[in-house]
Amino acid sequence: MSFKELLKKLFGVRPRLARDGPPDSAATSSDEEDVDPFNPFPEPVRLDIGDVFDLHSIPPREVRAVVEEYLLEARTAGFRQVRIIHGKGVGVQRETVRGILSRTPFVEHFCDAPPEAGGWGATIVRMKCEGEE
Repeated sequence: MSFKELLKKLFGVRPRLARDGPPDSAATSSDEEDVDPFNPFPEPVRLDIGDVFDLHSIPPREVRAVVEEYLLEARTAGFRQVRIIHGKGVGVQRETVRGILSRTPFVEHFCDAPPEAGGWGATIVRMKCEGEE
């Protein structure tokens, strides 16, 4: 599953039923159970891959998959360095993120962010260029 598909799954828009008349062709009977009539954001939101990714809005059970996909997408987009904001807290997310980074073959180096960029609440990741593995 791509990073964008994963984020769409987590935060995406579900099909809407037409308010007047029968459901349109995109909203079949199997889709009806996925429709959220209370969704305040009925239109899709475009998410661009950037060099900073904040995990605060990601459910803990999804962090591993989201971080792995984010790293792949960021590398494909040409970023050599990214910052992952996991928060300070008790360090659970930090350890999860760093465990992923230590097992990712194209990660060259990672460390705490400087104080002005989040300190130990964020991790700076340096990635190898494609073909350097």
